[in-house]
Amino acid sequence: MFKQSAQHVASYYAQTYPATIPLRPTLQGAHDTDVLIIGAGFSGLHTALRLAVAGKRVTLLEASRVAWAASGRNGGQALLGWSCDMPPLEKSLGVERTRRLWASMCWAADELRDLPRRHGFDIDYRLGSLWTAVLPRRVKMLEEALHDAQQKWGYDALRLIGRDELPQWIDSPRYQAALFDAKGAHLNPLKLAQGLAATVEAAGGQIFEQSQVLNYLQAPNGFVARTAHGEVRSSLLVLACNAYIDRLDRRLSSRLLPVGSYQVATAPLDVELARTLLPRNSCVIDNQFVPDYFRLTPDHRLLFGGGCTYLGGIPKDVASATRPYLEQVFPQLAGVAIEYAWGGHIDCSTRRTPDIGRDGDCYWLQGFSGHGVLPTLAAARAVSDAILGNDDLLALYQGIDNGRFPGGDLLAAPLEAAAKAWYRMRDHV
Repeated sequence: MFKQSAQHVASYYAQTYPATIPLRPTLQGAHDTDVLIIGAGFSGLHTALRLAVAGKRVTLLEASRVAWAASGRNGGQALLGWSCDMPPLEKSLGVERTRRLWASMCWAADELRDLPRRHGFDIDYRLGSLWTAVLPRRVKMLEEALHDAQQKWGYDALRLIGRDELPQWIDSPRYQAALFDAKGAHLNPLKLAQGLAATVEAAGGQIFEQSQVLNYLQAPNGFVARTAHGEVRSSLLVLACNAYIDRLDRRLSSRLLPVGSYQVATAPLDVELARTLLPRNSCVIDNQFVPDYFRLTPDHRLLFGGGCTYLGGIPKDVASATRPYLEQVFPQLAGVAIEYAWGGHIDCSTRRTPDIGRDGDCYWLQGFSGHGVLPTLAAARAVSDAILGNDDLLALYQGIDNGRFPGGDLLAAPLEAAAKAWYRMRDHV
């Protein structure tokens, strides 16, 4: 079981947050609500906001702090699509239903751009993302993705950038080609989460922090969830715990593997140097099995991630573990000062496909597999629409096959680590 905390980790986002991060009350006593959401990360907050605006009484219970986990620590890349890419979805759903799911992802990209403006908060939103190929043989993946986007999914915002043109986008010798997405974006995830939380509260929703749910039971008229100091009775239940579902629901946790992920932020760079690294200020992720990803911040730092641990731990010295990857991409930053280094856990499913579903009056959102800024919003729309009476989108997600990890509690992580080590080695051969 993961430890919860009353403090955010010392990430770049938490340490440079422009104000005191709000501290919300702990649940005390008995409460009644229409919809109880467990987990105040992106998926829980987006679901809560859509339901609160629609007039539902909504209560969120968070074991630590709003966006304490991946939602407040991630790379801040709002990329269209899912961690699994499109083939596994097409295999499960067929072309037509996958096209409808893709349309919901395009909706999420537009909604994430407009939502902060609509509700009056800032998230350092910047347009433009690049998906790059390190290996010559993986350029074909970019070409196929471009073809499928145009021919299958009806998406025309992509452009293939060849190696000769790449220096205009990335000042690095590492890449063979890139796929530019004009609708992809990058942002400050902690600002997004805190803005969502404040908007949920303004719409009448309640958020309780440091209120870990110890168990929940199905009651005659819904559910009862108990914490150390109180309980909530609710007609409907939404589980939005992701990597931290743990023992709360063994059925759901058996379909996830918590994977350690980490990144760094450099000291502020010279403005001109920062501009030469990424002249168009796009965020970047490559198509290796374990990808590097990076972007510039408004204060001219490079945020860079490039490692993961499938046995769940985080390196003791994240900066030292990440520096070789950073300097491989940008040799000109050799020896650059690293001011912030942090990590956390992501909720990987067996095929990196999203696991969004319903069992009676219990709903869940999980399996974002390290790619959740836009997918959590798309999934929240599916769940909230279903609660409000339209389950068309949720039915698409429930058509995706998400199995249990082999090996159970003891062997799942070692087996997965061995498999991923093989794929990573293959990337380098």
